[in-house]
Amino acid sequence: MSASSELRTPHRPATATAPHGVPGWLVALLAVASGMTVANLYYAQPLLSSLSGVFHTSTATAGTLITLTQAGYVIGMLFLVPLGDRLEKRSLVTVLLTVTTLALVAAGLATSFPMLLIASLVSGATSVVAQILVPFAAGLAPDHARGRVVGRVMSGLLTGILLSRTLSSVVSDLAGWRVVFLGSAALTAVLALALRLALPRHAPTTALPYHHVLRSTVRLVRTHPALTRRGLYQAAMFGAFSAFWTTVSFVLTGPRFHFSPIGVGVFALVGAAGAAVAPFAGHWADRGLVRPMTGAAFLAAALAFALAGFGGHSVVLIALAAIVIDMAVQTTLILGQHTVYQLDPAARARLNSAFIAMFFVGGAVGSQLGSAVYHAGGWSALTVLGAALPLIALLYWTTERRPRTTGEPDAANL
Repeated sequence: MSASSELRTPHRPATATAPHGVPGWLVALLAVASGMTVANLYYAQPLLSSLSGVFHTSTATAGTLITLTQAGYVIGMLFLVPLGDRLEKRSLVTVLLTVTTLALVAAGLATSFPMLLIASLVSGATSVVAQILVPFAAGLAPDHARGRVVGRVMSGLLTGILLSRTLSSVVSDLAGWRVVFLGSAALTAVLALALRLALPRHAPTTALPYHHVLRSTVRLVRTHPALTRRGLYQAAMFGAFSAFWTTVSFVLTGPRFHFSPIGVGVFALVGAAGAAVAPFAGHWADRGLVRPMTGAAFLAAALAFALAGFGGHSVVLIALAAIVIDMAVQTTLILGQHTVYQLDPAARARLNSAFIAMFFVGGAVGSQLGSAVYHAGGWSALTVLGAALPLIALLYWTTERRPRTTGEPDAANL
């Protein structure tokens, strides 16, 4: 009996009424949990200007907080997420969320910028819980509905990414930046308890020793070219995404628009509208439209950056560009995960680990490079960088093998 069938058996009455084979309440819980945990990576983005003043650092130095948090996430993807195939998932999730809670408390009580950096590195590493829960959902879903289930869980994750900026701005404006981290610590502790009580036990899918699990993750990258391809696609897209959101707060709070921190949060709320595309992307994946919709998303992201550059004096055009960028990035992410999860059902956590690690490296590089480019050449230079990254991905996309016959699966799905 497979792990997914073992999980569905205790809930047979509930799953029988779910068209996608998974109880609706469980999909909702996984979506909320994914959004809450990944939000920890982004709470600091709208606070960079304030934190640079509090700790007496330059804005460029403050930007390293985002880079280091994302670097922590990559570390967690490489060394912690593969444990999702080796250990019982519910217990693993509980331990990781407990460490996240402690790290967020340390961030909220930080008395120096280095202390904040270390706490953010640790919380970033353990916030990979979201990337354990998404393969969990994929394992529960039947093949014909996997894209839709993953899309719904990912819509929660992506909404968490985008709403985190709004929540952070509002809470910081009302109660101070420390309450942002301490409040997140409290919510994470509650989430750890809720998941502990609600999630079914999930048996390990491999008995390999830990160092063999890590080695097998590297072997999966070599074995499956589609994994590397989708990881590079998403690295380019997430690099553009991170470059945009790391620097747009400087534009909005600058002399051109004079936004307050809460105004930046409201702007981020507009960008959250892009999360609405997630269920559609899952549907496209289930219909076999992975390759054409991937190319369309690359082109849309490049055009959105062009719009943001030409409309640099209009906050409406920048907001419209933000929505399109978010929609494009989310589309390629869900299409990519749908492809990766089909490669080896017994190694989904390790496949997801390699995939997410690759594109978060792109995000960390994009965040740091975007900050440097913005301070060197302004908003116009940043939008050129942002447009170039998806265009590079689009050029790489043209080398993807097309199916030779109508019945042959798309190479993107292999």
